[in-house]
Amino acid sequence: MAEQTESESRKLLGRLREAMAGTSAGQARLDSIVRLIASSMETEVCSIYLFRDAETLELCATEGLNPEAVHITRMRLGEGLVGRVAKTGRVINTADAPSAPGFRFMPETGEEIYASFLGVPIRRLGEKLGVLVVQSKNGRAYSEDEIYALEVVAMVLAEMTELGAFLSDNAAMGARHQHAAMFKGAVGQEGVAQGHVWLHEPRVVVTNPIADDPHAEATRLTDAVDQLRISVNDMLSDADLGDKDHRDVLEAYRMFANSRSWMRRMQEDIARGLSAEAAVEKEQSAARARMEEVGDTYLRERLSDLDDLSNRLLRILTGQGSETGAEMPENPILVARNIGPGELLDYGRKLKGVVLEQGSVGSHAAIVARAWAIPLVIHAEKITTEALNGDPIIIDGDQGNVHLRPAENVVTAFRDKIAMQAEAQTRYAGLRDKPATSKCGKTIELTMNAGLIADLPSLEPSGAEGVGLFRTELQFLVRSRVPRRGEVAALYARVMDAAQGKRVVFRTLDIGSDKVLPYMKREEEPNPALGWRAIRVGLDKPGVMRMQLQALIRAANGRPLSIMFPFVAQFDEYRAARTHLLDEIERERRLGHVVPEDLEIGAMLETPSLAFAPRQFFEMTDFISIGGNDLKQFFFAADRENERVRRRYDVLNVSFLTFLEHIISRCAETGTRVSYCGEDAGRPIEALCFAAMGLRSLSMRPASIGPVKHLIRRVSLDDAKQVIDEARVSGAQSVRGHVMEWLRTLK
Repeated sequence: MAEQTESESRKLLGRLREAMAGTSAGQARLDSIVRLIASSMETEVCSIYLFRDAETLELCATEGLNPEAVHITRMRLGEGLVGRVAKTGRVINTADAPSAPGFRFMPETGEEIYASFLGVPIRRLGEKLGVLVVQSKNGRAYSEDEIYALEVVAMVLAEMTELGAFLSDNAAMGARHQHAAMFKGAVGQEGVAQGHVWLHEPRVVVTNPIADDPHAEATRLTDAVDQLRISVNDMLSDADLGDKDHRDVLEAYRMFANSRSWMRRMQEDIARGLSAEAAVEKEQSAARARMEEVGDTYLRERLSDLDDLSNRLLRILTGQGSETGAEMPENPILVARNIGPGELLDYGRKLKGVVLEQGSVGSHAAIVARAWAIPLVIHAEKITTEALNGDPIIIDGDQGNVHLRPAENVVTAFRDKIAMQAEAQTRYAGLRDKPATSKCGKTIELTMNAGLIADLPSLEPSGAEGVGLFRTELQFLVRSRVPRRGEVAALYARVMDAAQGKRVVFRTLDIGSDKVLPYMKREEEPNPALGWRAIRVGLDKPGVMRMQLQALIRAANGRPLSIMFPFVAQFDEYRAARTHLLDEIERERRLGHVVPEDLEIGAMLETPSLAFAPRQFFEMTDFISIGGNDLKQFFFAADRENERVRRRYDVLNVSFLTFLEHIISRCAETGTRVSYCGEDAGRPIEALCFAAMGLRSLSMRPASIGPVKHLIRRVSLDDAKQVIDEARVSGAQSVRGHVMEWLRTLK
């Protein structure tokens, strides 16, 4: 790279900085910038296109094209060469633009006389902001140095857009981070909350994209990278490296921190005239763009490592981030790209809600959100690039919507909804000590789901009669190593103490699928939900199962103990797991340890196959818990992580209710207790129908017990069953409509 070229690039950026520093309005600044670029690059045309909305680009400034086309010419994402650059995030460089694939002639611009075309994306950390274009009459391809120079200028324009340097009344140049925005995501946990944004990874704002002194900036970068490498080495030395896979992951992280090519690219960016921070962001944006195109999971994870290192480096350079000691706002709602269970638990119960760009309905975050009874919205794409700490935010977990900086009418509507929910909860509190007995005299046992010791205080105020499901995997997921038996036993003992004699059903480890232990090698599977998980892992790794069973036996210390095994698909799996448990009971007895005075062994019925197991299976189980979340997705062959299909099917479908009736009948034949556990058990209409079909025990999140109990006490289950039967006879696909209409007649 020639020193002269580098000097010209720095000269151009220096002139751009002068234009930025002026007092002129946004449009005048843009007009000045396109003139400067055209002049410096000796091209007849320079144009800036910015996104007016997510799908539309608008010509916002030009030198060389018809000035009357500014704010008139628009194109869809992917339309024309400019639209292709915006959609793909790739440079287009052609000497014969009219012959290039996708070319679209814009007659109002007068561009038909220009042959050559060079377009580069204007983007910041994966966020597409627009396209920067230069054109000339003579047919030539632009050089690598010219492309590089234009990319550097595009980086500066992206930072200036972020800082609001081009604000005007025009929508395409409007104020960023100031207007109301609505994000459509997916429901991770129901509920509504209003509060203020707290970013898990605070947005770093680069205020000095253009370097005053390249040599000084290069020194700043070197010092910051040295500091980064020290922190990564410290992280490696502090970590538990007993597990080879964990060590390999951290070593790969260190490899990136010491990457010479990464450092060289950033030094070249600084030589072109960027500040150290802007150079880091330029390479980070390029890495994120590559990440979007890579299908290989391993490569995506490595690019994600580079993205994380870039964030750490930016925080070192700018002094911004969590280490600045910023205070969490009132009623904080956490906003993050994704988050692990340990990091989420560190925030404690002060959070009012969680919004994630990624995540899943069965993820660790979803489990914790349910435990804390706070709303969670997942798949809220791009929210971390739009939200700022302290922004007003409303999270609607019922619909999967997030309102950022909401308008007053939206705020008023949600305040009314929140107030109504609070009033209803007060009304339900009066039912706490009353049984869920229907008008026809049938009593339904309502228990709660839990996964944290912090959940147990909800047991008494919710009116739950016990814990129908205690998820044991969270204690394993939040650690970087396998927990010791004594630690696990102490935790389980505290859970039983907190239950104060009420029944607690402990589910053994349900790991695999989207719940991967940090210290366990991840198995890449085409369909993890149907893969190596839960009881399959336990039987293949008996050492982990044995340790957990020993911990549960010792935690009971002679008290009654209920244990169930998850994701059992056939009788032999349950029989093998049960044998493991009985062997451990006998072993503990031989060692002189106290064994439970009463032992219940059960299974979760989450696969349709188990409903057709031999009679001996039902005779051998003390109880069965229908795991509705998994059973529903396997019954309907509808992935619960897929928004296109997961809402397509209804648990009140006649086929599903008939299947439940079959399970209930088989359990009745052998006198086996049966309950329903899952999200649908906590929805009043669904709970009513399950009870009418013959289920006498339901397990749900604590906040759902009041609404479910309120409805069951108001109706006759015999009458409800008659309505369901009439709906089935009528040929209806779902009984929901018939039941809802019947309930309306009761008011």
